[in-house]
Amino acid sequence: MKEIIFILEEDPEGGFTASALGLSIFTQGNTIEEIKEKIRDAVRCHFDTEEEIPKVIRLHQVKEEVFTYA
Repeated sequence: MKEIIFILEEDPEGGFTASALGLSIFTQGNTIEEIKEKIRDAVRCHFDTEEEIPKVIRLHQVKEEVFTYA
């Protein structure tokens, strides 16, 4: 695996949540910089060796917006 993709969402209660596609890696943080560091830590913990860790981490940010017609 050369790349790992995380879905990054704003948490309604504040901060961000991130979950990896196809892997059981989840984390949360208060700022974008904090979530990036927590993602790195979570990825390190998930894989057994440094060689297994993907070199590229891609963030796909999802932002949900609700508005009215009128």
